[in-house]
Amino acid sequence: MSTLATGSDVSDGTGTARRPFPARGQTAAAVFADLFERKTLDADWQRGRTFNLVYPTGRADVDRVLTEANNAYLFENALNPARFPSLGTMQAEVLEMVSSLVNAPPNAGAGFSAGGTESILLSVLVSRERGRVERGITDPNIVFPSSAHPAFAKAAFYLGLEARATPLTDGFTADVDGLFERVDENTVLIVGSAYGFPHGVIDPIEELSNRALALGIPFHSDTCIGSFVLPFMERLGYEIPPYDFRLPGVTQMSCDIHKYGYVTKGASVIVYRDADWLSHQIFDYDVWPPGRYRNASVAGARAASPVAASWALLNYLGVDGYTEIMRDLLETTRRFRDGVSALPGLSILGASIGPLLSFTSTRDDIFAVADVMDARGWHLNRVHNPSGVQMMIAPIHGAHVEEFLGDLAEAVEHHGTARSTMVGYT
Repeated sequence: MSTLATGSDVSDGTGTARRPFPARGQTAAAVFADLFERKTLDADWQRGRTFNLVYPTGRADVDRVLTEANNAYLFENALNPARFPSLGTMQAEVLEMVSSLVNAPPNAGAGFSAGGTESILLSVLVSRERGRVERGITDPNIVFPSSAHPAFAKAAFYLGLEARATPLTDGFTADVDGLFERVDENTVLIVGSAYGFPHGVIDPIEELSNRALALGIPFHSDTCIGSFVLPFMERLGYEIPPYDFRLPGVTQMSCDIHKYGYVTKGASVIVYRDADWLSHQIFDYDVWPPGRYRNASVAGARAASPVAASWALLNYLGVDGYTEIMRDLLETTRRFRDGVSALPGLSILGASIGPLLSFTSTRDDIFAVADVMDARGWHLNRVHNPSGVQMMIAPIHGAHVEEFLGDLAEAVEHHGTARSTMVGYT
């Protein structure tokens, strides 16, 4: 199985020619001519043709708020709120707002991170340390359904835990009995998704968290996608299975603001039921000559713009604004769902609950169909076991439903052999 390579975040020295550091500077015009030429190769998200990685509303007023907030804090450093107290207060208010959104108790604690992967890594760190301090565990493991975000396995890789991925049911949710067969006295964290990236289905969070609670093991409800979807679906009258801190067994939650909170990258929050657990997340070093170095994120220096953008947009939209966006987004999702289901051989995978659909074909090679869509400029994810196409639907896609379905109908009827089995990333 081939996968989409990360490509640009490391250099392994295997390039045919190294680009030398420029001997002389270029004009700004030349630099930006080069930059925008390169950008023509990128996914065309601004025209509503990309179904992952970015989540635009398509609203000019929202874009203005984000641009102004980002520009206002373009150069500040979120590492030290003592120097930039406005950032400290805005971050604290964002953490309080997100915590309230997922019904965290009064004694909850939360931290700001650069994205869901960091939020998950911090959650695993805190769980490992709680297991060591409270239960004497020295050989820890975490247990999660195979649909859980790879960030859990990545955190285990970074932090020296065993990662145990467990099978799914036929409906692509966590198999509760199968998952708990892998739990033992060294398990420091159990995971469920509300909802998961591959198929958009909610794991049985209530049953998972109750059983974790009975065993005295922390339970992470991963709502990196769902935290800015499910609360507003509830407000619209949709029946949502329990998934948040209203369940006593849920001990921590990851909540991305830069997905369906529509904030620019990277903005996420990790929330804990008990603020005292945050002490396990804080790095405190006091022998450095310049003074004490103490922070609670993986990065030291941090971009300030995501904090400002989060604060600005949450206050600008409020509950009413997010609810109205969700109302329209769910109608867009219904149109996609009905249109896909009406095409010969295509069927939706799993009982997806929000603006995320995965579909397969009982008649054709679905990856070959997806290749045709790629060639027509639509950027879609692939999923495996079974093979399918996945789409994260954003508000901007509402204006492009009919065009997409028209191209998909032609791709179903006229396609060759699959060239790609790329798996996309969130």
